[in-house]
Amino acid sequence: MPAPQTPGELAAALGEAAAHGRTISLAGHDSKRLMAGPTAAADCAITTAALKRVIEYEPRDLTISVEAGLPWRELTTLTARSRQMAPLDPPFAREATVGGVIASNGSGPRRRLYGTARDLVIGMKFATLEGKMVQSGGMVVKNVAGLDMAKLMIGSFGTLAAIAVVNLKLAPAPEVERSFLLAFDSLQDAIAARNSILASVLQPAAVDLLNKAAGASLGPASWLLAIRTGGNRATADRYQRELAKLADCEAIEGPRQETLWNAIESFTQTFLARNPDGVVVRASCTLKGLEEVLASFQCPALARAGSGVCYGYFEESEAAARWLVDAVRRGWKAVIEFSSEERKGTLDLWPAPGSDFELMKRLKGLFDPANLLNRGRLYGRI
Repeated sequence: MPAPQTPGELAAALGEAAAHGRTISLAGHDSKRLMAGPTAAADCAITTAALKRVIEYEPRDLTISVEAGLPWRELTTLTARSRQMAPLDPPFAREATVGGVIASNGSGPRRRLYGTARDLVIGMKFATLEGKMVQSGGMVVKNVAGLDMAKLMIGSFGTLAAIAVVNLKLAPAPEVERSFLLAFDSLQDAIAARNSILASVLQPAAVDLLNKAAGASLGPASWLLAIRTGGNRATADRYQRELAKLADCEAIEGPRQETLWNAIESFTQTFLARNPDGVVVRASCTLKGLEEVLASFQCPALARAGSGVCYGYFEESEAAARWLVDAVRRGWKAVIEFSSEERKGTLDLWPAPGSDFELMKRLKGLFDPANLLNRGRLYGRI
């Protein structure tokens, strides 16, 4: 497996393979191989894992530029020393590379306040199958020139080009972080509390809702709202007073807080490790529609309740496939996000890709007209 040591070597490796018509498998640490579609058998495999340098870090400007193979945990550890953060909270964060997180558009609980990779990426360098290096954006947060090219790479699963360098805008770490767990007997009560929180003047960084089956992994089998807040101590105290009016409220700080959010962020990884035939589905919906989507799961389920993204965890792939058929019938935007490598070829991972799918195929044709790169990786469709 070629492991280029520099972005230039990465571009050269892609260009040489494409010039000889070789199909290519592209990955970082391959930590998310169960995500999206299977990569078809390829003539050669290229990894970005050796591209691990920090190119530029400007704490005063809240920006950082790193190579794609840098482990995500090394990035967050580095920025934490300056009390800064890249608050994406992606799944598989311990093993994932920066390039893998961006290529899969990974995000987690704090997407409600800080957004997704499309909001944090301010520039990028990527290698094309022509053997060229393309630069988009820069290191200035307000610089918008060429950002659309970088956005094409986000969530493309390496089907268009190889991400080599990523420039990110960072956020300052809050003075005080405090989290809260609110328990409810019913989904309706939990949604009512969620609505009250979102309508308040205090806007938390994360509002996650776990059904009883998922909440049991954190404590009593209840509908659980997990709230993450940041600010000064007076702000944290006000959150505590306001949230206590909605339900029994457990305040969590320090190491227990880190344990709580690590468990929520790694829920998918833990579930898949315990269930070899397990399937994780993802449904995107409006905040109003979130209640209906969550009610449809007869299995563990977790929602980014302030963003409208729901995840269902099925121990058996057949049950997930039946749920997905019903979800499409109801008009929900849903995919099978994770499944075993054995079942990827038999499951319809992305049954309703939507009206912009034709544009995606045209972009694939522009970047990779011979269909050489990560074939099938985009949910088996591209």
